[in-house]
Amino acid sequence: MEQQMKILLAEDDKNFGTILKAYFEAKGFQTTLCGDGHEALERFKREDFNFCVFDVMMPVMDGFTLAAEVRKLDKKVPMLFLTAKNMEADKLKGFELGADDYLTKPFSMEELLLRMKAIMRRSAEDTVRPTVFQIGSFTFDYNRQMLIRGNEESRLTSKESELLRLLCENMNNVLDRSVALNKIWYDDSYFNARSMDVYITKLRKYFKEDPSIELMNVHGVGFKLLVGS
Repeated sequence: MEQQMKILLAEDDKNFGTILKAYFEAKGFQTTLCGDGHEALERFKREDFNFCVFDVMMPVMDGFTLAAEVRKLDKKVPMLFLTAKNMEADKLKGFELGADDYLTKPFSMEELLLRMKAIMRRSAEDTVRPTVFQIGSFTFDYNRQMLIRGNEESRLTSKESELLRLLCENMNNVLDRSVALNKIWYDDSYFNARSMDVYITKLRKYFKEDPSIELMNVHGVGFKLLVGS
């Protein structure tokens, strides 16, 4: 966050969007404001952005559809959703599409900025961390978000990739639940804990064909990715 950041902001509420844009620019960030998802997608195709902030409910193209299209173009650009909704299913959908965080209106500008800083810190740390891991008969390529076994490739979601990376970095040791929640979801709330359990279940399904791999719960502590010889 030390360098100037270029933000793509998609918000259909003109007044709120103008306030957000002014706040970002007051913090030194170059900000492009778009009033609908289609306009934002076209700008993303033409310009380079370091961060995306998308409202979910927008005309022409909603934030979820926009996010899916952006992820086809760029797998790694940090992305945060803004929404008036507080439905668990909507949050899970946002994370499935590769969102890094999700903020429900109303919120404080300071909280938004802190969440964005946390996302950008993690992105910076990613440049010096391992990106390819061997897990039994599987190869996990974090940068490509691919899990490979023989000729079979499975594309992972962003959250699956982030969680699997932490598990790999702690292979055969316990990954503390609160550490994972704070690193990936930025808080260890009950909702986020339930969301993480969903992703753990999904990861288990990927590994079911290799009996040397076990993704186990450590009751009251966290998870352990066990890989035998």
